[in-house]
Amino acid sequence: MEFRHEEVASLKVGRYMMMDGKPCEVKDMEWSAPGKHGHAKYRVTGIDILTGSKHMGIYTSHDSVEVPIIEKKTGQVLSITGDKAQVMDMTTYETFDAVIPEEFHGKLQPNSEVIFWEIMDQKVIKQVKNA
Repeated sequence: MEFRHEEVASLKVGRYMMMDGKPCEVKDMEWSAPGKHGHAKYRVTGIDILTGSKHMGIYTSHDSVEVPIIEKKTGQVLSITGDKAQVMDMTTYETFDAVIPEEFHGKLQPNSEVIFWEIMDQKVIKQVKNA
């Protein structure tokens, strides 16, 4: 898994960071002023991209955090079995099984094109291109 490092103060809502070892989208950042000799603190709330679980953390403004590198790719659905889709990467022609997110149940059909993200060696369907 590839990461880059950023200071917490440079992050914004909607960006991504690792929280508790999980790739999360930053949903809320609260800033508190420093004391006389202290550092500013950020209270960060994130939602796990893979599971949807909520994570919270408190960081100083100059703390360095890991930011996951997310690859966004296009694929074609070859078949659907239950809540899983067999998808072919349109660039490498590699096939893999991916869980169909709840919001795409009934919208995903064989031959549909999808946008999927490759995060921490997992592939997640994020968008249906021709629903």
